[in-house]
Amino acid sequence: MENSDQISHVICFRDWMDLQERDLSELLHSLTLTNGNVDDDDDNVVLRDLINKTINHFEDYVHRRAGDAPADVSPYFCSAWCSSLEGSMLWAGGCRPSMFIRLIYALFSTGDVLQFCLADAGDQNAIGDDELLSADQLVLINSLQLTTIQEEDRISRELASLQEEVADQPIVFIARDLLRHRDAGDEADAALEVIDVALTKILLQADNLRLNTLKELLGMLTPIQGVRFLAMAKKLHLCFHQWGQRKDHLHGRN
Repeated sequence: MENSDQISHVICFRDWMDLQERDLSELLHSLTLTNGNVDDDDDNVVLRDLINKTINHFEDYVHRRAGDAPADVSPYFCSAWCSSLEGSMLWAGGCRPSMFIRLIYALFSTGDVLQFCLADAGDQNAIGDDELLSADQLVLINSLQLTTIQEEDRISRELASLQEEVADQPIVFIARDLLRHRDAGDEADAALEVIDVALTKILLQADNLRLNTLKELLGMLTPIQGVRFLAMAKKLHLCFHQWGQRKDHLHGRN
């Protein structure tokens, strides 16, 4: 039987995925209403409000994870509620923030103007030449990409150091005592508690980096660019989840 911490983690994830679906529907609907008009001030106000609403949802999700993590943090790094495909792509309990920036480049910086089909929303999702990244935007986004990757590397080093410390004192001595048939339960719990505290710190840093990168990136985009980006990011996330579930079912991993 699942304990209360595990149930809380699963409910948090399922609530988030349901919210992703609702947000995506609202984002696509807004694109249909604006009909790709990037110059209408009233439309831009509506789009900015929708972007802020989506950011607030992500912020609430990060805060909810921060509240749940101290009680049982390790599942965030090997999430049983995700598909195996999703789990294989995890970085510090989620996606790499630099992926947001790579998606922006894929959407708005190609000379051929990529066309994306989002949930049967029709021609409203065709990206026009006037939505490509400007030179000023490219400078800002390139700078953000550099600082984001540097932060990712720093957090990755912290996680690597923590993994390496498993072979250091006091855990090695505890394992040695267990080989000698000595009870080391309390010592083991204390050592694992230190690891959990460090993992929680890493998770919170990674989640904050994801949130702050998203906020900064959306601040560099026009309203219509921001809505298109959020719609594609959510569609990609939901598709990846569905593809992973289908692969797990195919291989008997339910």
